[in-house]
Amino acid sequence: MKRVLSVASETVPLIKTGGLADVVGALPEALAGQGWQMRVMLPAYRGLLAKLGKTKVVWEDAALFGGPARLHLGKHGAMEVMALQADHLFDRDGGPYSGPHGDYWDNAERFAALCWAAAMVARDGAGDWRPDVVHAHDWQGGLAPAYLRYAGAAVPSVITIHNMAFQGRVGPEKLGALRLPREAFHRDGFEFWGDISTLKAGLTTADAITTVSPRYAEELMRGEYGQGLEGVIAARSGVVMGILNGIDETLWDPENDPDCKPFSASKIAGKSHARKALLDEFHLDKKLSGPLAILVSRLTAQKGIDLIPAAVEELVAAGGGLALLGSGDHWAEEMVRDLALRYPGRVGVHIGYNENLSHRMFAGGDAILVPSRFEPCGLTQLYGLRYGCVPLVAAVGGLADTVIGATPASLAAKAATGVVFHPVDALALRQATRRLCSLYADRKTWAAMVKRGMKTELGWGASAASYAALYDRLLAQ
Repeated sequence: MKRVLSVASETVPLIKTGGLADVVGALPEALAGQGWQMRVMLPAYRGLLAKLGKTKVVWEDAALFGGPARLHLGKHGAMEVMALQADHLFDRDGGPYSGPHGDYWDNAERFAALCWAAAMVARDGAGDWRPDVVHAHDWQGGLAPAYLRYAGAAVPSVITIHNMAFQGRVGPEKLGALRLPREAFHRDGFEFWGDISTLKAGLTTADAITTVSPRYAEELMRGEYGQGLEGVIAARSGVVMGILNGIDETLWDPENDPDCKPFSASKIAGKSHARKALLDEFHLDKKLSGPLAILVSRLTAQKGIDLIPAAVEELVAAGGGLALLGSGDHWAEEMVRDLALRYPGRVGVHIGYNENLSHRMFAGGDAILVPSRFEPCGLTQLYGLRYGCVPLVAAVGGLADTVIGATPASLAAKAATGVVFHPVDALALRQATRRLCSLYADRKTWAAMVKRGMKTELGWGASAASYAALYDRLLAQ
């Protein structure tokens, strides 16, 4: 079986802050059926080794970016994990990237160490295992392809952009600390407006670049989405491709979800029970005549949270309501709290995140709002489709790739699965919410959309085949 090393900062179920972890955690099992053995390399954050149980040390470095390091090989379920223990870098209170006082000052060195270890394992092997391909993720993995290239290692690499907004940018004074060659510090290398960008390092050195949806791959060549790196993507367009994310259809399965009564496209009654329970949980009016919308999101401008009041006005006018789960920027949290005060019984807010609650929300919601200004792929709209929670999404990135908007043509063709709006502003969202409420009032049309969405293929099969084909092409070059 061919071997690929996945280099990432997080993976479910071991450590998660966002959708990156879902993708990294799903790929190993999905690729196994395509003839590829994937091992995931990630930092051994505090407590992570205990989750792996018995491990074997397969690689060591006495001085890895300031201290000793050991690479532990273990398993979590069927997933093979290589956990990099470097306590001077990773044994800390807080999350993967920040502690009680904000981002860690040495994040660049922390993830450079992960990438260095990955490159050395790819070049020299770890025990009797050596990958045929290295697959890096986002800025945290961006230096892995760079280290391979600068070392002259003949191992092909891929980097996946999950979100171009995060670029691993640090000052040039860290050149030595990051073990980067000064001669590559220029506009065609990893230099970015006078700084080092670890994401750009990966984009300029990897043999292939992928994004998590086809539309996002195209959008990244435009200034409004490329975050200053659109020229790099355009210059390397011949090796850029979009591969749509899937979801874990075992974990997200309304027929076997412990957080709700079972229901399916053909036996939908359990969804009504979940709706009533959700109304109770968020202290909302039990006799809503309009749609119960949900929003499960980081509360930031990127996610279009500032546009939500326009949608709420339309929902309330149509007899509907909103249940919201999320956390983020202070202004956004205050804004949604104010909406709950302004519309008692119609808007309920839970600040924070709770995985089980999110499952109950998808099960009980009639619709999910995803008004993102940009969205590389998005997973919540996919969970919505799976649970009969009709998506209302902006026409960007993976949202546009996965939801078929309700238009006269798509409704006549019996193809619509949601509501799509553009441009991403308050007026367009208001108009889209009005359309959503009108569709909800047409019970026959709404039921057909719900059923259609629930039958949509959302798993990893096709995407895993695309990744495997990409790896095979790199090996053949």
